[in-house]
Amino acid sequence: MMYWIRNDLRVHDNPALIQALQQGCTEAVFLSCEKQWQQHHQSPVKTDFIYRHLQLLSKQLADLGVRFRIIEVDDFQGQAHWLKAWQDGQHSKGLTAQVFANAELELNERLRDKQIIDSGVSLNLFEADVIISKGLVLTAGGDMYRVFTPFKRAWITHLLNNGFECLPKPNPIKGEAPNVNNNDVIDSIEQRRKSINKSSEHWPDASEVLSGPLREWLDNGIHDYGNARDFPAKPATSRLSPHLCIGAISPRLLIRLLMQSYPMILEHQQSSTFVWLNELIWREFYRHLLHAYPNLIKGENFNRQYDTLQWRNDPQEFARWCQGKTGYPIVDAAMRQLNQTGWMHNRLRMIVASFLTKDLLIDWRWGEQYFMEQLIDGDFAANNGGWQWAASTGCDAQPYFRIFNPVRQSQNFDPNGEFIRKYVPELAQIPDRDIHFPHQYLTDNNCENLYESAIVDHKQAREVTLAAYKACR
Repeated sequence: MMYWIRNDLRVHDNPALIQALQQGCTEAVFLSCEKQWQQHHQSPVKTDFIYRHLQLLSKQLADLGVRFRIIEVDDFQGQAHWLKAWQDGQHSKGLTAQVFANAELELNERLRDKQIIDSGVSLNLFEADVIISKGLVLTAGGDMYRVFTPFKRAWITHLLNNGFECLPKPNPIKGEAPNVNNNDVIDSIEQRRKSINKSSEHWPDASEVLSGPLREWLDNGIHDYGNARDFPAKPATSRLSPHLCIGAISPRLLIRLLMQSYPMILEHQQSSTFVWLNELIWREFYRHLLHAYPNLIKGENFNRQYDTLQWRNDPQEFARWCQGKTGYPIVDAAMRQLNQTGWMHNRLRMIVASFLTKDLLIDWRWGEQYFMEQLIDGDFAANNGGWQWAASTGCDAQPYFRIFNPVRQSQNFDPNGEFIRKYVPELAQIPDRDIHFPHQYLTDNNCENLYESAIVDHKQAREVTLAAYKACR
């Protein structure tokens, strides 16, 4: 028997691992397919984060008496071939050959699993990436909700009526556990990490988060979340998205801990604590949505009305956006944060996505892919949902005529320019009142060359964009 590690890099709340151990499984495998990851635009920093957690997981599995190995294959087809060969080898020895794994959401992953099962491999799949199983929160007609608020109401009702199960960390294998240390795997992973050009070391691993920072967040930080979460200069968010993204921390564990601390949170929906839970429910919404509409993975607009939208798609303007050289300080600071750290504050994600799609009129798919190539928390469902929301092409998206004014957003959410000065240091000496759009100040002080000129006039760009969207209606 084999436990196949995928996007579930943890021992807590891991149904596939628990079931495998109950069946006496003592082997685990991770089928690394970096070529496939590159085809899916996975960022180097996320790859490094995965390998770090595989090192951690190898130690945790050793404590459970489970031998762990990493096998390198090219792609999902290679994974299917390896598992088939492994099963044939087990059968030739007269041994049981079952594979236990947690299901993955995306379309190619689903097709791979179907191919594996169709080939005769006994693949047992479990669900471990959401709080409420996908397909259980539906309209009265049995369809997936297309608007978030009624989905949220139904999601909460389901949780109140049915509860949820967060599985504990499993016990070691019964009987005399084999002497396992998995040190060879830890060493091989370290060698792999040396070839990755972007480290994730500035992010704590899940064991560090669970041992202290998460409790500190739930006890204290969460109380200011509702008021401070939109200000990128403030450390006001939980920063758990990278761990959720790779399955190193379970969403069911988070809500269990949250409800232990705040038992009435589902009834007190105006509280700051509920504002944070609301973000977890948005995560659920986009995952349930992708489960119901798998073709979103192919780049389709959820709202097909905008399939004929005439994007400008200027490659030079896209390059300036990617580099953080648009001449709009809040946009540039956000993009430089992304490029330097592999992460971006959520308010900033909305600002830069609106700017790309509605100031530059560049296809949201370009930005979606660039984000995936850079983000440590690049999750297809959330990333696609966020980009289509900003571009007004998505499910329950903002109206097409809602176009963020980047200067006003900067004034509202970075009023003193603290965040801008951190990532756009050439503007460090600009007065607060001018830093949000410094071009007149730079001209008056004969230093226009200090900073990029504005890539577009926002007011004019807004009119062009409105006309383009109206033409589709």
